[in-house]
Amino acid sequence: MSIEAADGFLDGRLRLKQGRGHRAGHDAVLLASLTDANQTGLILDIGAGAGAVGLMAATLAPAATVGLVEIDPESCGLAQENVALNALSGRVSVYCCDATSAKSRRAAGLAEEKAALVLTNPPFYEADRVRVTPDPDKARAHVAAVPLAEWVRGCLALLAPGGVFAMVHRADALYECLASVAGRLGGVTVRPVYSRPGAPAVRILVTGVKGSRAPMRVLEGLVV
Repeated sequence: MSIEAADGFLDGRLRLKQGRGHRAGHDAVLLASLTDANQTGLILDIGAGAGAVGLMAATLAPAATVGLVEIDPESCGLAQENVALNALSGRVSVYCCDATSAKSRRAAGLAEEKAALVLTNPPFYEADRVRVTPDPDKARAHVAAVPLAEWVRGCLALLAPGGVFAMVHRADALYECLASVAGRLGGVTVRPVYSRPGAPAVRILVTGVKGSRAPMRVLEGLVV
């Protein structure tokens, strides 16, 4: 994996080395922005890549600890470099494992139902519905290896009762996103994200609380 110079996030408060394949951008910033400044306990970034979302969350919530969960060993190594680059080794750990496998999670040292907040930016596309890029780094980040429901199930296995789950996804995947959390979360919210006023939504931010019975809400849209 070739590496480019560090990029700045959060007005330069965070520096991030990224590979030349998939690069974190607006989706990562949108997802990390769901982190409350007063958040405590453990935050997990599932499918962390180079660590953009989790490291932004660690910067936004200084009282929390953060776990970066990633399956690709090279990306895990890059995430570890970014932890050190931002002097966050005391609060941020990297777990190199398959988040959808209970056996892999246990082997990496991840405990079930311990996270207060789970953030995830899953691969958006199914292999049989898109033309898969020959770039292995981009393909791994963009093309799902498992159904979204299985990905979400792995995320929620790590979320404590009363904890918050947050996901960014394509707007046209709304039905699939809601189906993946049905019966598992309550107080679900959906916030559409627009590229400009009057245009169709391009992204959705989906959140929910484990064990809640609160009804679903559709929130005011966000233009970026």
